[in-house]
Amino acid sequence: MFTIGKASEQSGVNVETIRYYEREGIVPKPGRSSGGRRLYSADEIARLRFVRRCRDLGFPIAIIRTFLSVAAEDVRSCGEVKNLAESHLADIDAKIDNLIRLRDALQSLSRNCEDGSVACPMLDALMKDGFAEARTQPSF
Repeated sequence: MFTIGKASEQSGVNVETIRYYEREGIVPKPGRSSGGRRLYSADEIARLRFVRRCRDLGFPIAIIRTFLSVAAEDVRSCGEVKNLAESHLADIDAKIDNLIRLRDALQSLSRNCEDGSVACPMLDALMKDGFAEARTQPSF
């Protein structure tokens, strides 16, 4: 059995994040020592690692819950996991497309700026209501 500090070290998950996952039911609340300290088993640490890997790939908590429930089944169906992963990939592609549009708009604006110039075309463009590219908001 390991304390929360050791569980954090071995799983790569921050102590506060472990507590958050416990509150949200992502990982079960661990047993406690006679002194009230959280004690984690090797299986609980493995679950924390699994959650961390999913988060590293950008999966939201809701999808991680689904992955955990599928992983707990005796017969695992890859179809549901694949569909969720492909949906997440589509979200990532949309974010990349949006970031490319933002980059292009900012490059276009910054090309108009000259060092030492009193007037700033970039600020002027950003202040105009009609400049759509400058108002593009990320859709994350």
